[in-house]
Amino acid sequence: MTKETISFVYVTYILSTPEKVFEAITKPELARRYWGHENVSDWKPGSNWEHIRANDERTVELVGKVVEISPPNRLVITWANASQAADPASYSRVTFEIEEYESMARLTVTHDELEAGSGMAKGISKGWPVVLSSLKSFLETGRGLDVFAKPKAA
Repeated sequence: MTKETISFVYVTYILSTPEKVFEAITKPELARRYWGHENVSDWKPGSNWEHIRANDERTVELVGKVVEISPPNRLVITWANASQAADPASYSRVTFEIEEYESMARLTVTHDELEAGSGMAKGISKGWPVVLSSLKSFLETGRGLDVFAKPKAA
């Protein structure tokens, strides 16, 4: 029996260049400034990547492999919680597509092969919008958002 999968797609327009958007995703020192994590890899097809919390503990929270890379327009990676790294069925896929759009960059993030109803599917549906909003703020103003903020109690 095959599991039901879903996809999450997020599109944003950033007053920046495709090169700067791509660098912000792949350079650890930039990603930590808007994501609170570093994406660490040598960024070659087949290479491992790790999503490391940018704090004193340096916890590896996500892992995967680089499936495809074509700077500055496309990056495809597999994605799983580090605690589930040994389970091939736990992996999903993230595709970053970046295109020049007049004086902007159009970033489309497609997170697919997600198990419907899974904790990962629920987490990314809240996580991607804040991370990508923070990326946009960072590239446009030099300051990212607090991606760990919680809603105010009513």
